[in-house]
Amino acid sequence: MAMASLHPRHHPPFLLLRPQTVLFSQKLCLLSGRIGRGGIRLRASSSSPPSSSSSDATTQTAESCVNFGLSLFSKGRVKEALTQFETALSLDPNPVEAQAALYNKACCHAYRGEGKKAADCLRTALREYNLKFGTILNDPDLASFRAMPEFKELQEEARLGGEDIGYSFRRDLKLISEVQAPFRGVRRFFYVALTAAAGISTFFTVPRLVSSLQGGDGAPDLWETAGNAAINIAGIIVLVALFIWDNKKEEEQLAQISRDETLSRLPLRLSTSRIVELVQLRDTARPVILAGSKETVNRALEKAERFRTELLRRGVLLIPVIWGSDKREPVEKKGFGGPVTASTSLPSVGDDFEKRTQSITAKSRLKAEVRFRGEVVSPTEWERWIIEQQKAEGVNPREDVYIILRLDGRVRRSGRGMPDWQQIVKELPPMEALLSKLER
Repeated sequence: MAMASLHPRHHPPFLLLRPQTVLFSQKLCLLSGRIGRGGIRLRASSSSPPSSSSSDATTQTAESCVNFGLSLFSKGRVKEALTQFETALSLDPNPVEAQAALYNKACCHAYRGEGKKAADCLRTALREYNLKFGTILNDPDLASFRAMPEFKELQEEARLGGEDIGYSFRRDLKLISEVQAPFRGVRRFFYVALTAAAGISTFFTVPRLVSSLQGGDGAPDLWETAGNAAINIAGIIVLVALFIWDNKKEEEQLAQISRDETLSRLPLRLSTSRIVELVQLRDTARPVILAGSKETVNRALEKAERFRTELLRRGVLLIPVIWGSDKREPVEKKGFGGPVTASTSLPSVGDDFEKRTQSITAKSRLKAEVRFRGEVVSPTEWERWIIEQQKAEGVNPREDVYIILRLDGRVRRSGRGMPDWQQIVKELPPMEALLSKLER
C-alpha cells in the first residue's frame, strides 16, 4: 500500500517492502521526514508485529499499529488491517503517523469499495497532515478509488485549491498551465500596470473636468478634458475586462488539464488481458476513443479494419465505449483486478508531472502488447469523462463522438460522429517519423 513518490528518478521502482526487511536506522530516517519511493510509510523495526496476546497491551503505539496493519493488508486481511489503522489514530499519533494511518485506512476502504469513507480519510490527510494530492494519483492501491465518483469530487476540490485541501495540486496545475500559455503572466502584468496608469491619470483628470464644467478664467478646455477622461475610463474598463477574460481562460485550461489527468488514470484492458491505466501508454500509442451506440461503434471498427496496417504504423489504439454498457466489475485487490504490475502506473500531476519511470525493457514489452484495440474497464467512469469533455466542447451529452489523443496523452482533436479513417491516416505521421518524436 505504498504511497507513490513524486521523485521517481531518484528512487528505485515501486516495491511493496515488507516490515521485516527494513532496518531500524531506515525507520528513524523516515520518521525524521525523508520520503522514499514508498512515500511516507511507517515500517516495523523488527519482524514480529504487535500481538493482542502481549502481556502488556499498553506497549502498543501508533507506529506499531500502522506497521502491523500494513503487514495484515499485505496478507489480504483487510478488515483486521483497518482495525489497526483506526487504533493507531486513537493513540495520539504524531503528524507523520497520523498521515500514514489515514492514508492506509483510505486504501483499505478503497479495497472494500467504500468510496465515501476513503475520500473522508484522504480529505482529512490533505487538510491536516500535508498529504500531496499527487500521491493519491500515483498509488496503485487507490486505482479502484480513482474510478469512483468520490475521487472526482475530491479532485475537483483540489483543483479549486485553497489552503485547506489541494493547494499543491492547484499549484502544479498552474505551473503546467504557464508552460502551455507562457505569456499569460506578462499580459496580466501589462493589464495591471496600464490599468493603474489609467487610474492615476483619471484621478488627476476628474478635478480638471469639474473645473472645466464650472468655467471661468483659466478653466481647461471642456471637450479636451472630457475626451481625456473618457479615454482613461474606457481604457480601465477594457483592461479589467481583458484581465477577467484571461482569468476565465486560465480556469478553463486548469479544468482541461484536470480532465486530462482524470483521463490518464482510466483503466484499459489490452489484447493480452493485461490491465493498464491510460497514462502507461504515453509515448507508445495514440488512443482513439470511439463513443456511441453499439451499432455506430461496431461500424466504425469494421471500417477501421480496412486501414489496420496503416493505423498500426501510426500507433493507433482503438478504444470503443458503448453508451449504457454499465457492467460494473467487482472490486478486486490492486484496483482493477489485475496483478500488481497491471495497475502500477506512471506519475503525472505532481512534483514531476512529465517524468517517465518505465524502463526501456518495460516500455518495449508494453509496446508489444498494444494490438490495435483495447477494452475499457469501469465503463461508467469512461462515460462520465467523455460526457464532461462533451459539455466542455459544447456537444450534447451522449452524442456519438470520437476523440484522438496525442502520444503525450493530451487530446489532439475530437469530433461528432465517427472518424474518417482515410483522413486520419493522412493526418497522423508514422511512429518513426520526426513529427511523432516531437509529439512525445
